Amino acid sequence: MSDSVPYTPFRPVDPATFTGHPMPSTVPDGLRLELSRAKLLDGKEAQFDEWMQMLTERYDECLTTLPAERAVFEATFKHTEADGSVWMYHLSLMGENGSGLDTANPVDAAHDAYARRTKERGWEELMPAFMLTPEHIRSAMAQWGSTGAAAEVGR
Repeated sequence: MSDSVPYTPFRPVDPATFTGHPMPSTVPDGLRLELSRAKLLDGKEAQFDEWMQMLTERYDECLTTLPAERAVFEATFKHTEADGSVWMYHLSLMGENGSGLDTANPVDAAHDAYARRTKERGWEELMPAFMLTPEHIRSAMAQWGSTGAAAEVGR
């Protein structure tokens, strides 16, 4: 790294004390909008790609974990900083009473194992500021986030 390229530090939150950022008023009550980032371990970019491929190949299995987690939406991104460090970003919208990963579940156990081998421990948490969603989708997201089930459609 040259002197002209700034170093990007990794400053994960302390999970024992971090209770989450306050939600903007545009996030429905009972939901948490989170954007988290973690630095990949040096030389683990191929392992990250393998991890995402594993999740893709086990997509239907991943879907079965969403109700307990109250996960409305999740997306993962990879980004290389100017200093050459590689980071993963994870965007999620979750119900406040979601369970999180259950490593007794095989796909969650595999997911957790990849995380331990591929990224630095912990996450930096970015502060949510705004969310825009059409009302019909917003209502469905709030329903799923509170119950882990879709709203029943009237006949």
